[in-house]
Amino acid sequence: MKGLYFQQNSPNEEITFVFQERENLPVTEKNYVKLQVKACALSRINAKLLAEMKMEKELFPVGREVAGIVLDVGSKVSFFQPDDEVVGILPLDSEDPGLCEVVRVHEHYLVHKPEKVSWAEAAGAVRDGVQAYTALHYLSPLSAGKAVLIMDGASTLGTIAIQLALHRGAKVISTASSLEDKQHLERLRPPIARVVDVSHGNARVAESCLEETGGLGVDIVLDAGVRLYSEDDEPARKSQLLPHKHDILTLLGVGGHWVTTEENLQLDPPDCHCLFLKGATVAFLNDDVWNLSNVQQGKYLCILKDVMEKLSAGVFRPRLEEPIPLHEAKVSMEVVQKNQGRKKQVVQF
Repeated sequence: MKGLYFQQNSPNEEITFVFQERENLPVTEKNYVKLQVKACALSRINAKLLAEMKMEKELFPVGREVAGIVLDVGSKVSFFQPDDEVVGILPLDSEDPGLCEVVRVHEHYLVHKPEKVSWAEAAGAVRDGVQAYTALHYLSPLSAGKAVLIMDGASTLGTIAIQLALHRGAKVISTASSLEDKQHLERLRPPIARVVDVSHGNARVAESCLEETGGLGVDIVLDAGVRLYSEDDEPARKSQLLPHKHDILTLLGVGGHWVTTEENLQLDPPDCHCLFLKGATVAFLNDDVWNLSNVQQGKYLCILKDVMEKLSAGVFRPRLEEPIPLHEAKVSMEVVQKNQGRKKQVVQF
């Protein structure tokens, strides 16, 4: 039985992916479920976070968003029984790679998969769904009538976040960095209020948002990274496609919420003063926090269930590539790790 792992000898080295033979799994532990994996989605690995969490290993398992069939359950498992169809996200410290035919996982990281949802959709939407819920429910109060800016709306996270915001009755503005992305966003139903084309630079993001909201600014911003310095000090590609932090501060309305994915965000005193005058807040989106503390386990399972219900009801329609077999996973992970894909890649077994 083969599984996919990655190794990184030093922090500055590139990650390399390797297939490794695995022994048959031992008898299932008390609270654990033995799962036959039917689909596993590929996501970029945050090696820096793993290093900071002191989780370095010689070989680290790859693939965390899994959907499959329960083969066996431990003596204290109460939520599942053999032959149940389930979906979930393996924790950061999981010893088993999701890119393997059989894995062990604690029952508190899984929920039932609705019958109408395919294996690929379940695995492909679960992580972006959790991120969207975290950003728009727990880090900011999304409700009907709110103006929401979702940067890079054609990304896998952006698409799910837009669908969630529209379902809640919000007015959505988004950005597109290519003609293909723009067309994808314009095809969404219900339609979004405005698509801002940033393929030639970000000059009009703040102006477009203020224009669309009658000068009031947006209530919630979900970014996809921001520029912290002038264009001369950052790589050309990054400076072209990302807004400057001052653009975000300008377009944020009174009492607004800025949810950022920029882990190294730097705000100077004048920036903080601007936020103070608007009574606005900044929150950091790190979806792995749900797996780092058992205190939030109940809320986390509610999010997973709700994501699956929205998927079953057709509210969420994830952007997926055609599923691939396991032997192609190594090459696909190298593409995903370089952030080169626009759709979610799923390995189907």
